[in-house]
Amino acid sequence: MNIVKKLIVLTALLSAAGHVTAQPKMIPNAGIIPAPVKIEFNSRQFLLGQRTEIVCQPGEAKPAATFLREELKVRKGWDLPLVRLGKVGGSCISLELDSHPNDSPEGYLLKVTADRVTLRAASAAGLFYGVQSLLQMVAAQSGTNLASVILPGVSITDAPRFEWRGFLLDESDHFYGKQTVEEILDLMASLKLNRFHWHLTDDYGWRVEIKSYPKLTQIGASRNFEHTNTPPQFYTTADIREIVEYAQQRHIVIVPEIDMPGHATAATMAYPEFGEGGTGHWAGFTFHPAKPETYDFLKNVLREICDLFPGKYIHLGGDEVWFGNRQWTNDPTIVKFTRDLGYTNSVQLEGYFNRRMARVVHELGRTPLGWDELVAADADPKYTGVFWWRQDKTNILTEAAARDYHVVLCPRLPTYLNYVQDDFEKVGRRWKKIFNSIDRVYDFPDKIIADNVPAGKEKNIIGVEGCLWTEFVPDRNRAHYMIFPRIAAIAEGAWTPAKRKSEADFMARLPAFLRELDRRQIPHYDPFNPLPSLEPAGCTNQDYKLPPTE
Repeated sequence: MNIVKKLIVLTALLSAAGHVTAQPKMIPNAGIIPAPVKIEFNSRQFLLGQRTEIVCQPGEAKPAATFLREELKVRKGWDLPLVRLGKVGGSCISLELDSHPNDSPEGYLLKVTADRVTLRAASAAGLFYGVQSLLQMVAAQSGTNLASVILPGVSITDAPRFEWRGFLLDESDHFYGKQTVEEILDLMASLKLNRFHWHLTDDYGWRVEIKSYPKLTQIGASRNFEHTNTPPQFYTTADIREIVEYAQQRHIVIVPEIDMPGHATAATMAYPEFGEGGTGHWAGFTFHPAKPETYDFLKNVLREICDLFPGKYIHLGGDEVWFGNRQWTNDPTIVKFTRDLGYTNSVQLEGYFNRRMARVVHELGRTPLGWDELVAADADPKYTGVFWWRQDKTNILTEAAARDYHVVLCPRLPTYLNYVQDDFEKVGRRWKKIFNSIDRVYDFPDKIIADNVPAGKEKNIIGVEGCLWTEFVPDRNRAHYMIFPRIAAIAEGAWTPAKRKSEADFMARLPAFLRELDRRQIPHYDPFNPLPSLEPAGCTNQDYKLPPTE
């Protein structure tokens, strides 16, 4: 970090240390991450303890109330009664569904007075996010004893800036398993992130069971980035259904990614008849674009994916196809197919493949998504979403927004969390020696939008996403270390309006989040005490290597 950034961090650390014993109202934004849209303090503090009742209406309000009750039991050992609205006698936390508390379906109102905490929202999701804010307020009062917590008197009006508040986990390069995924989902929920982009297939592993094609996991799941022969590691259909339900309870939509036409090596190892393209290290990198059987195979796979994942989105990848399609011109069947379509090169054929598979997803009743290469492929913007990842190609972002694609911003700089976060780190990626420090992440996405999105097209930016690609992230501990706490900075950019953001304020709230990570036994980087740790052996720091087309 530069000198100015170090001073901000030091000031925040000293400030947060002083707040441990200070009056609760002095904690910036009541310790809530992401910062609320509007928060007003008053002098009426609420004593939360074992005598507090949790009150809710029956029906949709009850899950959020039950979640709050269970969390307080785990965190404080309290067993608070859950009673029906209207039957409360003493101090209480009241959760109420109301059709007009906020303009946003995910928004909420939270009011803390001397005898009552009132949480109102128009939806179950809004109540759930209000509960997350309340739990963060509880966690921020770390100086209180087990018997009670003093909450500051506040009135909060809150709603998200973006619809899409995402995190991508790559489990093709390394597989972590259900426990790690659920740990991530828990912390995503606490930060009001609502899209879990699950990168399940790529070159190094196919991680989702497909009943129609068992060799995808028997063979395609039997390696990772470091090892070419491992016992198959993948999620069974039963695992997937359990994780989907776990995410739904936390108002998180899981977005599976089935990579095509490139990054297909794990699939073509299992079923080589559907592969063509790539040599040497890249052998089998692409699906065969001229065989009807390839499209039948992929459509069958996507049908099963739709059965497993009830969310409205399917991500089709579509990036870096050049590593395989350079060899397409060597195959007479592909050359003829290309000519019959009226095309003259492999890039046009790649576009055909992407458009055709996007239509398949659309016909299956889902919204197809893909990386920003889909803009050049001329995928239909009426039903196709684009993920802008190449930060050095701002013209693609401008074009995508201008053509009314729904765009999620996830550029390598600064949202790739596999990029190192401090200069001393030796394991991970950089971009021309640039790394993604927490202050760089916090500055996202405001300047990018201002500089590259045409006026009047800002509505086409539907959200942001942090990404963990796992080539150099071999295990659960390293994954958490790379994700946390930078994902909290991404969450604030996804939720909090630009005019309400303050890096100094964020850093003053961050120590409470770090304490919560410690309570959950989640390894993490500490920007207040940045020491080299959790550096896995056998890996080295690498600059990102551009594909040939870049």
